[in-house]
Amino acid sequence: MVKFEEAHARLFKNVFVCKRCKSKQKSTMQRVLQGKILCKKCGGKAFRTLRKAK
Repeated sequence: MVKFEEAHARLFKNVFVCKRCKSKQKSTMQRVLQGKILCKKCGGKAFRTLRKAK
């Protein structure tokens, strides 16, 4: 899908999706696992990584 490693990192690295409202947010994995990140829209703490399109 992405031909440049820089573009791939910009699109997918440290991007998480809220499980409740499906909004995207950039953060590190450590902060997500510690529960320090809140969703901007709904205030939830449950996130998953951004899946790559086929």
